[in-house]
Amino acid sequence: MTLKPLFDKVVLKAKEADDKTASGIFIASASKEKPQMATVVAVGPGGIIDGKEVFMQVKIGDEVLYSKYAGSDFKLDGEEVTVVRQSDILAIVIK
Repeated sequence: MTLKPLFDKVVLKAKEADDKTASGIFIASASKEKPQMATVVAVGPGGIIDGKEVFMQVKIGDEVLYSKYAGSDFKLDGEEVTVVRQSDILAIVIK
């Protein structure tokens, strides 16, 4: 299934959380925090939002950091995605 976000919305696919700590201790799946790093899967067109023109700064394939409690989570075709506003994205990760 393909998603086409509207306005300033961005669809993110979260990176997998680590199964163990840096010291080698395994983490139970219930204890894992929601990852805050994701890959951009789809980007809306931007436009006039609340009377202001919004230009999209992210593009498909970008790795980004986003607010911990931002967006809405959905499960489509067995994959979990999060839809956020562009303003919920804090930074683009540059490697």
